[in-house]
Amino acid sequence: MAELSFQSGGSKLNGLMYLANGVGPHPTVALLYGYAGNERNLDLAQAMRRAGYNVLYFNYRGTWGSGGEFSASNSVEDVAAALALLRSNADEYRVDQERIALVGHSFGGFTAAMGTLADSGVACLGFLAGANLGMFGQMAQADPSMVAMLSAGLGGAMDYEGGPIKATPEAAVADIVENAARFEFAGRAPEFVGRPMLMVAGERDEEAVRALHHDPMIAAIRAAGHEQLTEVVFNDDHSFSSHRLALSRAVIDWLGSACFADAESSGRSVT
Repeated sequence: MAELSFQSGGSKLNGLMYLANGVGPHPTVALLYGYAGNERNLDLAQAMRRAGYNVLYFNYRGTWGSGGEFSASNSVEDVAAALALLRSNADEYRVDQERIALVGHSFGGFTAAMGTLADSGVACLGFLAGANLGMFGQMAQADPSMVAMLSAGLGGAMDYEGGPIKATPEAAVADIVENAARFEFAGRAPEFVGRPMLMVAGERDEEAVRALHHDPMIAAIRAAGHEQLTEVVFNDDHSFSSHRLALSRAVIDWLGSACFADAESSGRSVT
């Protein structure tokens, strides 16, 4: 592993590179965690490294010791800065710049989706119990009572003095509401066509509820004619607590057979 830091929006972000063995260059995954970051999925990082993939993990702005202030918009910018880091340091980290993927869990699914939409050089997208933040923003635009609910949901982890998230609930929610149309990526499904996608859901997920976040995205992607979609559904919770090894196998199988493969994947469903 290599400790690292890089700049995003004038703030210093902390991170780690899990370096695959061999001279490379290696396919590389930026692994993006959810809110508030207690589950970082670093077991997936180690599994992917063992399978021959570099993995970049970093802390978003204003989270877990990284500088600056947290917001959804800032986090999306941080993903762009992370991609720039991989490309500008490709020789040092043995990165294959033609094969870079974004894989995100929960809020990280949101930032991975937004990062994919913003960067045509991202080869593929892994969406693990991903959250459609724009949907919440649109709901809050229609029903102001949702603002208080979102503030309460996000605010529990926010504390300027002790962290782990440096922000105010009011500012974080205002950012989501203001950018609701841009953040509602299911409505931008045609923009994902042409890049392999892995979408994993938990049947008993009570945080990123499958019927609200996963199923509408699946329907939109299929309606857009996306033929490189792999769907996996586990009978599990938001963190896939009982399926960690199966989750690792699913991600690694997809990386090798669809994401970084020369041939297109026909797509499949696994329950």
